[in-house]
Amino acid sequence: MSDQPNTAAAAEDFEFQALQEARNYRQALFQEFDSFLRGDVLEVGAGIGQMTEVLVSLPAVKRVLAVEPKAAFCARHRQRHPAHEIVQGTIANLPPGGDWDAILSINVLEHIRTDETELASYANLLRKQAGCLCLFVPARPEIYAPIDQDFGHFRRYTRPELRRKLSAAGFEIVRLSYFNFPGYFAWWLNFRLLKKRGFEVAKVRFFDRVIFPMTYRLESRLLRPPFGQSLIAVARAGQGEELRR
Repeated sequence: MSDQPNTAAAAEDFEFQALQEARNYRQALFQEFDSFLRGDVLEVGAGIGQMTEVLVSLPAVKRVLAVEPKAAFCARHRQRHPAHEIVQGTIANLPPGGDWDAILSINVLEHIRTDETELASYANLLRKQAGCLCLFVPARPEIYAPIDQDFGHFRRYTRPELRRKLSAAGFEIVRLSYFNFPGYFAWWLNFRLLKKRGFEVAKVRFFDRVIFPMTYRLESRLLRPPFGQSLIAVARAGQGEELRR
């Protein structure tokens, strides 16, 4: 059974207005995941639909079911995107019998206390189709800040920790790397050192339009960073030797 997320959250929302400005950032995430998102896709923790609206437009995606536990977010999601298929709750509330080609989970797993159980549930949902989990989580425990606690983050991950947990859940890791090298320092400065408790729209816009595009080109085309603000993973449900890229 899926654990209820956000049990430790103190914030009422997740700065959706500021994060709406992160257009290049969202585009980069879908660039990373695009070739693995196809067929029937389950989006876990869909929030108000900022990622869902991109997901449903991908040509290889036939169906998207968005799952979101928070009633207020579901209401806003339905109001903004009435055509989206949404279930309020967790994956434990899904109708029985679904076989999924992919699961998209962006900044969700860190909100769940029993993350290893959650990953095993994802593997079960994907196993019949040998589907892929497209996973994005915050990284590096040393930059865990008050805002992480406000948002109900139980942890920030290291690469070895996430590799171990995915493998234990029954996934074959296709790719696993740190993401957003400059974001590590921005998070450390603003939220760890200065202990800010919210995002500033102008700063998010500047980072997304000026800094992130240049550094992401280097990360995606030349060399993946040795650490970063987040971790990005693609893992296939099944058994066998780990795939490496």
